[in-house]
Amino acid sequence: MATMEKIPGSKVKLTIEVDPAKFEEATQKAYIKTGKKYNVPGFRKGKAPRKVIENMYGPLVFFDDAFDIVYPDVYEAALDEHKIEPVGRPDVSIIELGSLAENKPVVFAAEVPVYPEIKLGKYKGIEVTKQEYTVTDDMVNEKIQQEREKIARFVDVERPVENGDEVNLDYSGSVDGVKFDGGTAKDQSLLIGSGSFIPGFEEGMIGMQTGEEKDITVTFPKEYHAKELAGKDAVFHVKVNGVRVKELPELDDEFAKDVSEFDTLQALRDAKKAEIEKQFIEQGNVQKENEAVSKIVEGCEMEVPESMVERQTDYMLQDIAYRLSMQGMRLEDYCKFTGNTVDSLRLQMHDDALNRVKSQIVLGEITKAEKIEATPEEIEAKIAEYAEQLHKSAEEIEKDLKPDDRKYFEDQIVLDKTLKVVMDNVKEVKAKKPAAKKADTEAAEELAPKPKKAAPKKKAEAAEEPKEKKPAAKKAAKKKEDAE
Repeated sequence: MATMEKIPGSKVKLTIEVDPAKFEEATQKAYIKTGKKYNVPGFRKGKAPRKVIENMYGPLVFFDDAFDIVYPDVYEAALDEHKIEPVGRPDVSIIELGSLAENKPVVFAAEVPVYPEIKLGKYKGIEVTKQEYTVTDDMVNEKIQQEREKIARFVDVERPVENGDEVNLDYSGSVDGVKFDGGTAKDQSLLIGSGSFIPGFEEGMIGMQTGEEKDITVTFPKEYHAKELAGKDAVFHVKVNGVRVKELPELDDEFAKDVSEFDTLQALRDAKKAEIEKQFIEQGNVQKENEAVSKIVEGCEMEVPESMVERQTDYMLQDIAYRLSMQGMRLEDYCKFTGNTVDSLRLQMHDDALNRVKSQIVLGEITKAEKIEATPEEIEAKIAEYAEQLHKSAEEIEKDLKPDDRKYFEDQIVLDKTLKVVMDNVKEVKAKKPAAKKADTEAAEELAPKPKKAAPKKKAEAAEEPKEKKPAAKKAAKKKEDAE
């Protein structure tokens, strides 16, 4: 038997009674399972009767174990009875211990976090800032330069080392005259100016000739990963084996053919410009989408259970840990290097996690309000698109799909369609220029040259001069899309 009441914080409180006979059955199971760990004088270990153990250790000696046995079934039954879908773990507290002899049930309360009730506000006609951009020649030149760098080659030169050269060298490092692990190497390539080595090392090589040897003194950074070297002075004996200079290809049509499918340099430049424009548009769509969803969230009323925020924080930490692992680093090591702990990271992420949960809830409510669903055809098309990205057939992907995987594709389609409803109905407005501060305005007025006073007009002239008409304010509106 269970009763339910709503409590603040998007929770419901279940008060659940456990039949005395049912709890007695669970207590007997707990005795059979754990009774062997109790030592009772006069009995071999594990052979003492239940009553003897209870008399010696107290009548509630098996209560916790019995509760763990009985709890899952009665809790699930209470959820089913009241049609509750929890979004986190409940807080459980014992109200009454119960008694078989007195036929009193065990009574406990479970405060269950549930999906919050939400009062959905306006979600169509949201104003978002119109994204404006300009693709400059410098931006295009930078893209072209990146292509030049990709096919640059290094050629040997007979001259002193300069910044930007690639040097082949041997080196041997020591601290207080003692060589250290990892401080010696032969035939190493180093790009001077790249910052790959300890500060001062690359600068110390500038001006050296091929075949020249010399000692370079440097100081390891205080935050150096090898603690035994951190902050210490070191001497590196260096020998230059060769100097090479980077040679970039000429900017002409042949270059365009080498790095792209285009026949002319101008066509390549046009393509790079279009590429930059596309990036601006995509970034702008994301910004507009974020702004629209954020404003919709601000117009809604809801209480988000902390358990949903904690779960979102878990996802965010898992994502960070995964991306760090791709770089060969553990989350724990990252925390050490940044002076954080996992707990402090969680704290820093709390507000972001809360906003993400609110956005998910709001978008879910819009989905319901608009009755948005994913059709079987749309799901199949999404799977085919995913298969193409992996260079596989849709059939190959389909045979390995689990129900949760299919649900993932379905959720993505529903989210995209929901965001489209929002973004198809936004109003784009120009960004407001920040108002000048009063002090700045006064200072500008003080510095501005004072106009000469005009001679006073005669009354007749003043009457004849028409009053200046103020132009009516114009409002801009448009649309667009794309989310975080």
